[in-house]
Amino acid sequence: MALKLTKLELQIMEALWHRSPLSIRQIQEAFPKKQAPAYTTVQTTVYRLEGKKALRRVRKIGNAHIFEAVLSRNAALRRLVDDFLGLFGGRTQPVMAQLIESGKLTLGDVREAENALRALAGKGKPE
Repeated sequence: MALKLTKLELQIMEALWHRSPLSIRQIQEAFPKKQAPAYTTVQTTVYRLEGKKALRRVRKIGNAHIFEAVLSRNAALRRLVDDFLGLFGGRTQPVMAQLIESGKLTLGDVREAENALRALAGKGKPE
């Protein structure tokens, strides 16, 4: 599913990935109080996500529509990473170098990555 999500859309999806299914009010209440967008903003964004087929209505309770995620967190993350790497011509090396230089990539992170690569290699997937 090749769709792009805005920061607000990702935040809404995050709420659904953690506690699905939710009403629009419950989605709004999942935001930190100081950063919560207006109800109508959340509502408009939820309907936009529904149009993108990232989420769907599963039922109606009274006047409230209840939504659940269709797009998985992993699929959304894969898309974000692919888009990000596209900024670097698909190359990971410049990104890794920047993470190392900034101190955001630790030796522990590298070890975890090595373990993940070994596990993938063990499943017969290309490295």
